[in-house]
Amino acid sequence: MDLFSEQYPLEFISFGSGSSGNCYVLRRGTACILIDLGIGIRAFKRYLYQYGLHPRHFVAAFVTHDHTDHVKAIGKFAIETGIPVYSTELVHEGMKRNKFMTRKVPEAQVRTLEVGQSVSVSGISITAFPVPHDSRDCVGYFVQAGNASLCIATDVGAPTDEIRQALRQANYIVLEANYDLPMLATGRYPQFLKDRIRGGHGHLSNEETAELLAQTIHAETKHIWLCHLSEENNTPQQALKTVRDHLDKRQVSLPEHLVIEALPRTRPIELCRLE
Repeated sequence: MDLFSEQYPLEFISFGSGSSGNCYVLRRGTACILIDLGIGIRAFKRYLYQYGLHPRHFVAAFVTHDHTDHVKAIGKFAIETGIPVYSTELVHEGMKRNKFMTRKVPEAQVRTLEVGQSVSVSGISITAFPVPHDSRDCVGYFVQAGNASLCIATDVGAPTDEIRQALRQANYIVLEANYDLPMLATGRYPQFLKDRIRGGHGHLSNEETAELLAQTIHAETKHIWLCHLSEENNTPQQALKTVRDHLDKRQVSLPEHLVIEALPRTRPIELCRLE
């Protein structure tokens, strides 16, 4: 049964953002789409019920990449609901090999998509674009429904033209601001891990995110969520300060009603209507 109705706006919820687990939900009407499920299944269901949602409301899932903090419970949820799970062929291969995924996505529910391919589910169009990261493969998603457009890029090793293009087309943005460079440099991480994080296939620093936004914010940008903040090498306050200071320094003309905030790492946010 099609649960979608065009009269409803697109809505966005983050249930977790960071190395402890990533999970985003899109809703239009009573139809829900899952993007990543790296938090525990019990916590996920508890959050759903708090929002008046139920697993039966989900019509599809999309996966960005095969790291455990993005896929931990996707197999179990797929088995319980029977929904199709979309991602690239390499991401599906990575999930099959991920030993921390105790339940795998059933073959009958595997849906392979190509970079640049758009999939429409219940009136929500989702297009994958490539993202450099040290996983088996990694994509971001550009989402459109009605007048709303949303770009999600959570684990970004380096800025690319494809990411810039998606950001310039989006009214709403979920973009990684993983680490503060001085905090990482002086922190307790071993050198090999520091090198991996800032090596071009790891994560974006606050400074890199700030410059990427300076290049792509436009008159129709309405809301920016900084995501995947490191617990060890960043704080919401530092990420926001770096971004705002850099935009001011670059004299970027910001839309009057633009909101910039950092997503919590381990708790849900209020449901946000994208209009």
